Amino acid sequence: MQITSLDGAGAEITRVDIRQLSEAELDAIRQTYADHGVIFFRDQSLTEDDHIAFARRFGPININRFFLAHERYPEIALVLKEKERKTNIGGGWHTDHSYDAEPAMGSVLVARQLPDAGGDTWFASMYTAYDTLDEATKEEIAGLRAVHSAKHIFGSAENNFYKANEDTGGRIGNTSAADALQDVTHPVVITHPLSGKKALYVNPAFTTRIEGYDDDASNALLMRLYAHAMKPDHAHRFKWRPGSVAFWDNRSTWHWAMNDYHGERRLMHRITIEGCALN
Repeated sequence: MQITSLDGAGAEITRVDIRQLSEAELDAIRQTYADHGVIFFRDQSLTEDDHIAFARRFGPININRFFLAHERYPEIALVLKEKERKTNIGGGWHTDHSYDAEPAMGSVLVARQLPDAGGDTWFASMYTAYDTLDEATKEEIAGLRAVHSAKHIFGSAENNFYKANEDTGGRIGNTSAADALQDVTHPVVITHPLSGKKALYVNPAFTTRIEGYDDDASNALLMRLYAHAMKPDHAHRFKWRPGSVAFWDNRSTWHWAMNDYHGERRLMHRITIEGCALN
């Protein structure tokens, strides 16, 4: 097994079949995942059962409430864009499940059908985003908490994603599940439960405001943090190929699926792994 650190974010792990991992290989993968926040595998041949078995080695599986599910494997969410669709799933910087009281640990995404060109995914390191903040900003955000919500994306409010976009891009829009979710707060800076490193934990999709700040002050701070986190030096652009697998940590990375393959079909299988409360 060979582990290669990548520019911006993540590491690529090659010369390994993740269907047949030794304990030493699994330990090395766990450590690389904790250290880098996102890891990539190439040339894998995973069935749906293999995909599920690999994910379960890292924790219980979260059954997604808002995406279409595989017809035979409810553990697998379909990240799908059909040829005729204009929008896609994940077409902006975000981190999954920050709206949950115990945000998901990570997601394992397997390429099933790819366009001839395009459809890359960007990943940004929130370890690096935090580490490269100036000291005054680090001091400013220490101890702050932010509110995270799913309602404006998945809920029944008039200004949510579904009202604004008739083309849902493959989401099923379970508005009752979203409406039932209570907004939650998490630290703006977390200590990562696996690595012990500090990471910036806000994101443009699901973070709605800084707790205790008025709207203007909250928006100003969030926009400043987002602009910093989006710097190109913090990110890696992953080019999918048949047999590619990405496994990212939602607590220490953002991701963004590019929507640049109109008229072609792209199908990915995603399994999300349960996480824990953040401190």
